[in-house]
This record gives sequence, structure tokens and C-alpha cells, in this order.
Amino acid sequence: MSSNNKSPIDRAASVAATVFVVTLLAPALAPIFGVHSVRPVAAAASTPTVATPAASAPVCNGPAGLAHLNYPLQRTARRIARGEPLTIVAIGSSSTAGAGASSPAASYPSRLAVELRERFPGHDIAVLNRGVNGEVTAQMLARFATDVVAAQPDLVLWQVGTNSVLRDHPLERHSALLHEGIAQLKDIGADIVLIDMQYAPKVLEKSATAEMEDQIALTAKEESVDLFGRFALMRNWHEAQHIPFEDFVAPDRLHQNDWSYACVAKLLAAAIDEAATRPVASAAVHSGH
Repeated sequence: MSSNNKSPIDRAASVAATVFVVTLLAPALAPIFGVHSVRPVAAAASTPTVATPAASAPVCNGPAGLAHLNYPLQRTARRIARGEPLTIVAIGSSSTAGAGASSPAASYPSRLAVELRERFPGHDIAVLNRGVNGEVTAQMLARFATDVVAAQPDLVLWQVGTNSVLRDHPLERHSALLHEGIAQLKDIGADIVLIDMQYAPKVLEKSATAEMEDQIALTAKEESVDLFGRFALMRNWHEAQHIPFEDFVAPDRLHQNDWSYACVAKLLAAAIDEAATRPVASAAVHSGH
């Protein structure tokens, strides 16, 4: 059958076959005919590349009662009110030093400095990180003179308890050490905030965890010093907000991660802000005096 006698369907099929062959051979024929670029129109209409969205981070929040300090931070309040430099010392073990964070800048003391400077613009605020990996309370006390008192702090954040529980140290001795350390900090006139243990799988495995939490809370009450309830806050993330451990605990199942440190710092900064700017009457009600 001649091409003139082909049906419309046959002619369409021939044209399609010719286009296919030319497209297929175009790269090889380009140098011969001096064609520098052959780009089939159909290629320009290919599916565009779509970036895969990053997994969304949890929202940083917690019940107001968990991020509240019972006692006013009187020395901190005076320094802020007068526009004087504010020195904060954060002493503790690895979760103060920043184990589990991607960099020192992601530790909770570093993030706290950022948060406080945003809340008090123009103020000279220094947060000194005096955390040492693996230390227990007795070792921290041995450093008080050089790492805390020597800095003449206005506010001391003392993170305690975790390593003593992990190493099965006697809780009776730990209670005495807490009282001794608080007495030293009161002697220099610093505001004091205790920070309890982290809510993490390796901590929860220990039988003394609940007793240590009770001891820290009782000591804070007996000494009339503030306690920032990190354990209860993190438990709220997991049990009430249903945030999985892998979203706020490092792969070692013990330390916090960048998001977790940043959220603790954010909520702690809010608590410090409120306790340092609280009206006197309100402070008396919250402290029970």
C-alpha cells in the first residue's frame, strides 16, 4: 500500500515512530549537523523536583505550674531593676555541660543566655556553664569555691541528683550534701534555683528515682529556695503531650537533645523573668510567707 493510500491511523503511527527515532538518535547526530543542544519539548514538561519537608519539631510548652518558681529572685530583681550586670552560674553534671547536644551553643546554659537577653534587651547578662560530665553532688561541692563563689554570682542554677541515682549512692548522704551546698550559696547572698533530674529511660529504670525526686523537692521547701521541675516538665511532654522519647532524649536514652535543652532554657527563662519582676504582694502569696 502506498503512503497516499494509508489510513489516517497508519499515517499517525508512522509520524510517531519517526519522532521517536529522531529523538533517540539526536545526541549522536548533533555533532554531524552542528547542533549544539537538542532538547525534546516533552522533557521540559517533566515532573518538577519537590523538596521533602523536614519533620516538624514538637511545640515547646508546659503547664504553667511546672515552669513557675515559688520564691522571688530578689537579688536578680535588684540587678535588673538597676540596670546592673547579671551573673548566673549554672553548675551541674553532663546535662548542664551539654552532653547530647550538637554543640556547646545548644546546651541549656547557652540557650538560657540567649533567651534572657531577648527578655531583657540592653542588659549585660552572663550565664557561666560550670557543668562537668559524670559528676555527683559531692564533686560539685568540691568545686564551689573556684567554679561558683569566685564568680560572685547573682543567681546559681544547681542541677543535681541524676548521677547519684545512676550510681546507686546512698540518698541519706545526698540529702546532707544538698543542705550543705545551699548553705554555702546563701552565705554569698546568691539567689538559688535547684534543677532536678531529667525524665529519661535510663533514669526511669532506677528504683531510687522517685525517692530522689521527693528528696530534692523537700530540700527546696525546707530551705525556702526555688526548684525548677525539669523531671515533671519532661514527663508532661511524654505522658500528657505524647511526645516520644526520641524527640527529646538523645540516642543514649539518658541525655537531652538540642530541642529539649532549648525548650528547658526557654521555659526556665520565662520562670526567671516572672520571679525577678513579680510584685512584692504576689511574691509573698506564692512563697507562702
